[in-house]
Amino acid sequence: MTTFTLVDLETIVAARAAADPDQSWTAKLAAAGMPKAAKKLGEEAVETVIAATSQGRAELVNETADLLYHLLVVLKIADIPLDQVMAELERRTAQSGLAEKAGRSAE
Repeated sequence: MTTFTLVDLETIVAARAAADPDQSWTAKLAAAGMPKAAKKLGEEAVETVIAATSQGRAELVNETADLLYHLLVVLKIADIPLDQVMAELERRTAQSGLAEKAGRSAE
């Protein structure tokens, strides 16, 4: 099992986003702005769905890696730290999804 984490990737994305766009894909993508980065994220999401539904395990692993990377680039451009997303996930998982949904329909 690897010790590499999404926090590690977030750190790398931040460092590379500050690099010369001629030397770094991350910097080039960040310099292009949110519309370009969000479009790329969407493309990777579609490719991940295709891999999940009609390709093999290796393709799904590769596309998921691309998806997570591009998601972290979008979060970097939006100045949203991964910790903020993780806190939201923690809040949501404090109860089951079914209980949370039932609570919404009771309002």
